[in-house]
Amino acid sequence: MRRSFAAAAAAVLLPVGALTVAAPSAAAASDVPTPRVAAAPDAASSAMLAAMQRDLGLTAHQARTRVVRDEKGSRTDAALRRSLGAAYAGGWLTADSLVVAVTSEAAAHRVRAAGAKPTIVSRSAAALDRIKATLDRHATKAPAASVPGWYVDVATNSVVVLARGDARAADAFVRASRVDPSAVRVVTTTETPRTYYDVRGGDAYYMGGRCSVGFSVTGGFVTAGHCGTTGTATQGYNQVAQGTFRGSSFPGNDYAWVQTNSNWTPQPWVNNYSGGNVTVAGSTEAAVGAAVCRSGSTTGWRCGSIQAKNQTVNYAEGSVSGLTRTNACAEPGDSGGSWLAGQQAQGVTSGGSGNCSVGGTTYFQPVNEILSAYGLTLRTSGGGEPPPTGCTGYESTYTGSISQGQSRYQPNGSYYYSSVSGTHRGCLDGPTGVDFDLYLQKWNGSTWVDVAGAYTPSPDETLSYTGTAGYYRFEVHAYSGSGSYSLGITNP
Repeated sequence: MRRSFAAAAAAVLLPVGALTVAAPSAAAASDVPTPRVAAAPDAASSAMLAAMQRDLGLTAHQARTRVVRDEKGSRTDAALRRSLGAAYAGGWLTADSLVVAVTSEAAAHRVRAAGAKPTIVSRSAAALDRIKATLDRHATKAPAASVPGWYVDVATNSVVVLARGDARAADAFVRASRVDPSAVRVVTTTETPRTYYDVRGGDAYYMGGRCSVGFSVTGGFVTAGHCGTTGTATQGYNQVAQGTFRGSSFPGNDYAWVQTNSNWTPQPWVNNYSGGNVTVAGSTEAAVGAAVCRSGSTTGWRCGSIQAKNQTVNYAEGSVSGLTRTNACAEPGDSGGSWLAGQQAQGVTSGGSGNCSVGGTTYFQPVNEILSAYGLTLRTSGGGEPPPTGCTGYESTYTGSISQGQSRYQPNGSYYYSSVSGTHRGCLDGPTGVDFDLYLQKWNGSTWVDVAGAYTPSPDETLSYTGTAGYYRFEVHAYSGSGSYSLGITNP
């Protein structure tokens, strides 16, 4: 479900079926208030409810009840945090209530009026945050092996510094940071935090030399065979131990796959070398003449066209058959990198001639052959599937695709006008495994504001809102995951 977003300005005016499109006098982007929509008893996916039962020891009824209770309490806490200002000292949910810490009796009265339980403390949330920020500025004085972290603990109105083993290093860190020691609690722990990394197409990896990741598969990634032999160890783009070549074929073929260790998570992404990712939706083979783009750790994102298939290339090391010929450029280090046509995986870079200064010819090993040879499953976002069609009975239906973190506005990037009061209904159907949210926005004369929202942790959402005449639009937001969607709309 979406936590925050920025609303985009209204776009081109287009007639769209049963919806009458008209223009407000002006349109501007603006921050939008949190939707005030009551949580429904089914405000969580069945998968999430099942996981809650497994991990929290709850019954199905208890899991559903907790989702509703937690959502209501979290909204109340957020409202009190805004309204209490400097007197707010943090809130937390217990088994039967929302507890909100405050620094005055007047603020405690307001907490009771909101249906929560107050507790009066000496330090505000802002004061605790300042202490924690001071520790952050002195982080280099905290040895990671013995001080694994620190955080604000609103329930004890203190800042906790974690100590692994002997607490002396943590005590020294607190003293060196010159914070009020009475506001800090040193707590021993056995935690040994480590970072986790994503496997992404086009990123560099190392094995004595440097090559590029092709595509993520379940358990690792595919790449070029000439980059390593079976048993070769790899390090990731950050030089952290990454995995091992489990299969490699070169010459004859030019493909391989690397099994990654538990620190690395294969993702259905390819680095676009512009600060973002291209999602991988499938591996449908593109035809000769189709546009194709590749990602590599030397020259980044480059595009061209498919010129021929099933070419045999006679390298000095031996010939390789079954390659696809393109007029996109590449250079050393790009080997093994991803080739895409739209969101469809095509292959991994084998070799070529020329360079990206004067142009050249580059060949790729088709990805489907690699998957078949090793029995691998490509990691995909689901975006290549046909748009879902689970919403029926609505006046108009719109389809589109969206990537994680993005928003799309319907109808067709614009808005519609309802001349009478009545009920607006929306039904969003997204692919399995994503979290798409649906919002209804109304033009208030100067900006778009949310008037209704449906934001459970699932791909499918429905909402209904009874409103007065005016300009409206629906927003589809991809909180997590990417793919195609369909949206059914009925308006007064």
